[in-house]
Amino acid sequence: MTHDSLNVSERPTHRRWTILSLACGASGFLYLHRYTWNFIRPALRDEYDLSNLELSYIYNAFNFAYTAGQVPSGILCDFFGPHMFMVAIIVAWSVSLPGIGVTGGSLPGLCAARALFGVSQAGCYPSLAKISKTWLPIKTRTIGQAMIATLFGRGGGAVSPLIMGTLLMATMGLSWRWALVAIGVTGLVFAMLFYFFFRNSPEVDPNTNQAEVDLIRADDPGSTETGGVLNFWHVIQNPSMCVFMLQQVASAGADFVYVALMGSYFLDNDVDMSWAGLLVSLPLWGGAIGGFIGGFVNDGLIRITGNRRWARTTAGFSGKFIAALLMASIVVLHANPYVVGGMLFFVKFFTDWSQPTVWGTCTDMGGRYSATVFSIINTCGGVGGIALSLSAGGILDYYATELPDGTLQNNYDPLFLAIAALYLLSGISWFFINCTNRLDKDEVFLHPDFADGTPS
Repeated sequence: MTHDSLNVSERPTHRRWTILSLACGASGFLYLHRYTWNFIRPALRDEYDLSNLELSYIYNAFNFAYTAGQVPSGILCDFFGPHMFMVAIIVAWSVSLPGIGVTGGSLPGLCAARALFGVSQAGCYPSLAKISKTWLPIKTRTIGQAMIATLFGRGGGAVSPLIMGTLLMATMGLSWRWALVAIGVTGLVFAMLFYFFFRNSPEVDPNTNQAEVDLIRADDPGSTETGGVLNFWHVIQNPSMCVFMLQQVASAGADFVYVALMGSYFLDNDVDMSWAGLLVSLPLWGGAIGGFIGGFVNDGLIRITGNRRWARTTAGFSGKFIAALLMASIVVLHANPYVVGGMLFFVKFFTDWSQPTVWGTCTDMGGRYSATVFSIINTCGGVGGIALSLSAGGILDYYATELPDGTLQNNYDPLFLAIAALYLLSGISWFFINCTNRLDKDEVFLHPDFADGTPS
């Protein structure tokens, strides 16, 4: 199908924008809720006298459950569609978020609460990847994915410390427990909106006319297909997919620091709660802006070069390489925490510059199995996050120094250098990823860019 075959007797409706808004909202709430950990962590440490290693166990209970739930949730979404699945998991994670406050402080109870929260959130991004492929035209899809994943995803993470730390706790005087309850209620309200206004595809939505269906399906008719399960042997046999998985281990492994340790870093450096909320949010604002711009850059490079494969590689490598240099410079300069907050804004700007590239590559390679492919990539990211966060607790404890009053002062420099190295590895990996090598290329009609699995 080409644009010449579009229905010209009527103007397309605009339901795709409503669906995009719901997808952006879901991504925003996912990170709004998840990044509350920046203030849950120091609260648990102070209230229950937990070590860095014990806190890493609690954090990784979320990561283990989130990672384990990725592929099953991706398969379920590909098979049944995202509508009711998304409603169910948004309700589940909004209810389970405040659960950590009623565990009584036992380590198993704290881990169980975070694990329930993690498994509830596992299916969100695989489902949103599916939604972006089903509802957004291929020519502007990466821009839409940038809005979902980075502008609103990272934006939700950016406002999380401002809402929880600065507004609810510092200004309104709520305890961390009641702050979580308030934030969880907002998620339940959004789940109701998602239930009433979302539909699985334009074809089954009575408010979408045929002209809009034709516009969305132009050059990508296979994007509406559901049902079936990806043959995982195709994944193992695909060299680009294997390197793509390694890339995500390194990238997400480095990014764990923004959700797990930023609050502790600034509070450990004697920044008060109101300023800590702002400084924790700065890198996430950088990521939101960088990822949004990266979506335009990615689609622009594809149009200018006519080569989807190398456009993705250029965007992926450049962002990670610059982020690695900036992260290493933080250690070299030994700046005060306020300057570090500003520098981390630019680190996250460039590392998330490439996040739309990841989403685009998932839908490029995944085809009808986009949710499953995204879940595999997100699983690899979870593995990286688990490995680095477990290592981080030990690294911080090992390099900590004891102050005269008996307290420990954490040294974050070795950890920041490890993160810079991971960004560099992630960037180099993009030279070996061919996004046009589709996993479903023998099953559906292909856009000319993908017809033989090689770059156009």
